[in-house]
Amino acid sequence: MSPAPHSALVLVNLGTPDAPTPAAVRRYLAEFLGDRRVVGLPPLVWQPILRLAVLPLRARPVAAKYASIWLPGEDGGSPLAAYTRRLARAVQAELPGVRVVHAMRYGRPSLASALDGLREAGIRTIGVLPLYPQYSTTTTASVGDVVAAFRARARDTRVTMVDDYHVDAGWVAAVAAAIREHRGAHDRHLLFSFHGLPQRLVDAGDPYQRQCEASAAAIADALGLPEDAWSLSYQSRFGRDRWLEPSTEHTLQALAARGVNDVDVVAPGFAVDCIETLEEVAMMLAESFHAQGGRLHYIPCLNDRPAHAAALAAIAAPALAEQA
Repeated sequence: MSPAPHSALVLVNLGTPDAPTPAAVRRYLAEFLGDRRVVGLPPLVWQPILRLAVLPLRARPVAAKYASIWLPGEDGGSPLAAYTRRLARAVQAELPGVRVVHAMRYGRPSLASALDGLREAGIRTIGVLPLYPQYSTTTTASVGDVVAAFRARARDTRVTMVDDYHVDAGWVAAVAAAIREHRGAHDRHLLFSFHGLPQRLVDAGDPYQRQCEASAAAIADALGLPEDAWSLSYQSRFGRDRWLEPSTEHTLQALAARGVNDVDVVAPGFAVDCIETLEEVAMMLAESFHAQGGRLHYIPCLNDRPAHAAALAAIAAPALAEQA
């Protein structure tokens, strides 16, 4: 029997409802949209709007979207949850001397419960790797809030968090290889679609846009693409704020207007496939682009590909070593 590990790695993803039902979606969105990192309005202003308007209006249609992509079988369910579980198992195979678990910032298994569980198991050295290649105050910093709260109540446990890996060589190579495999001999226009962010956050200093641009440029360079062979855009807008431009929807419209009717779309800001990639891009935007005479070819996220697991293990290793 191998000795029990003395250190652990937690892979953290955003989160997902437990079921494709209005009640489960409502619980999830209440937690997600109730985070001040996500919606910065004062709770006294935002909570009545959230509870009385947003949740009642959004729960049912969002549940229908989840139902359209829900995976069957024992290891199925929400794609984000299923692929994150599988990715954690793949990373575990790369780090046999470390206990690797997964957690969600919103929903289950929660990051707070994962950290507490590891400490209760006697592990005193923990690395936390948010599955967000690009840092943002709306995502990575929110994970940092949970980590900070854990550190305050568990002073006997050392925790290191990876802030980003947006131009990590191993990760860039893994994304480029997946794109190359999908495209084969085709040289279609390549569109990098990243999750959107309110412009005011970038204006206030959030590095997310700069890191998205750096990621896309590094991947395009690894593929040997000239500048006119690829574009960058942002998807998944929410609310009335001005968001980062250009939007993926408008970019596809502009490409169609230019006669570029065959487009590959990749979403390297997402570690695993989820509702934003499978429903929004591969279904909704593909249908919209088809109506304009185009064909959208969605390139899946890295999910639990061996190269992805190896890259994440290498990214996490220094964080764990710093605490040894």
